[in-house]
Amino acid sequence: MKIALATDDNKGLEAVLSHHFGRCPYYILIDTDDKKINEVKAIQNPFYESHGQPGEVPNFINSLGAEVIIAGGMGPKAIGFFQQLRIQVVTGASGIVGDVIKAYMNGQIEGAAPCSNHDSSHYIEAHEHDESTRLKEEMVALRRDLAKAQKTLKRLEEEKGKKEQ
Repeated sequence: MKIALATDDNKGLEAVLSHHFGRCPYYILIDTDDKKINEVKAIQNPFYESHGQPGEVPNFINSLGAEVIIAGGMGPKAIGFFQQLRIQVVTGASGIVGDVIKAYMNGQIEGAAPCSNHDSSHYIEAHEHDESTRLKEEMVALRRDLAKAQKTLKRLEEEKGKKEQ
């Protein structure tokens, strides 16, 4: 099974999951077999700057052979396009790709709900406004920090569980 994850960087299993699937700079494509990761590839999003026409990003993900797309958020039209292509959509996830993919393979994350504030008029081209570029960079850094904190919390909880046994 091939799983595509929308990411803010190209660091494979250490990449940070992006909040929005179409505005991410990269996709991490993971080839799995029976809950085992066989291959991990970072692929640039050719529609990162332009967001593409409706359906272009889902068609691109489909061309990669992905059967699942995982992202922090997604609009209702995109979810519909993926459903037409018979690609499972998972939204609402956050963190480091390696942790997200494990949670997905263990059945801990599933399902999709459209972003409640999804409206294309809210999107501003980053290269047109310095302030939006700065804020975007800060959001990526915050998501990375959140992902690291989630990983540390998970490790601490596992250590605590082992001590209690």
